[in-house]
Amino acid sequence: MTESQTAVRPERRAELAAGLARVRARIADACATAGRRRDEVTLVAVTKTYPAADVVALAGLGVTDVGENRDQEAAPKAEAVAAAGAAPRWHFIGQLQRNKARSVVRYADVVQSVDSVRLAAALDAAAGAVRDRPLDVLVQVSIDGDPARGGALPGAADPQRGLDPVAAAVAGADGLRLAGLMAVAPLGWEPDRAFARLAEVAEALRADHPGATVLSAGMSGDLESAVGHGATHVRVGSALLGMRPALR
Repeated sequence: MTESQTAVRPERRAELAAGLARVRARIADACATAGRRRDEVTLVAVTKTYPAADVVALAGLGVTDVGENRDQEAAPKAEAVAAAGAAPRWHFIGQLQRNKARSVVRYADVVQSVDSVRLAAALDAAAGAVRDRPLDVLVQVSIDGDPARGGALPGAADPQRGLDPVAAAVAGADGLRLAGLMAVAPLGWEPDRAFARLAEVAEALRADHPGATVLSAGMSGDLESAVGHGATHVRVGSALLGMRPALR
């Protein structure tokens, strides 16, 4: 990718700065309402389908954490952003196939979407082969316990997808570090109901894994509720970057 492809037009930089100011204000207001410090909540800018130039611009505006959903887009984008001199903390937040593990661990600082023992094992093997430090991992939780969707299942005895077995597999892996949990509010659930349930699951997890303090929850439409229920990271795309380009 050439320098011109990571250069940012002044008008686009202004758009991003305005979006960032609005999102930061929402987070600050949510923290104040919840009686929390503003520095307790990290913004993860979800940049899927947006160009590397936007990531470079956001980094220049002080955004430290960036989220991507697809390895085939994220890997070259991370390389281009690094070549442009920016160094955000990369979060992989999408569904991850085990055969992509070796690619993802090369650029991701955090994988937020681990929901099976098999995926944890694949990431552990890949991380041990190519990284010089453990990969931070969040276990994705299925709040409504529907096995047809992504997410480890709280309270389930399933040895592959039960939350306890998945968390234990991550915690016991030399190449991984169990940092906490991630979840998306299920369709049809009010955000407060969903994130209150997630807070209960997170509290139970910390009883067994005290270091698993990260809670990634909340997006453009429901970040206030997530912050109110203890989210430490909110994942924001459209409210920050504008209408998302169509996936190709």
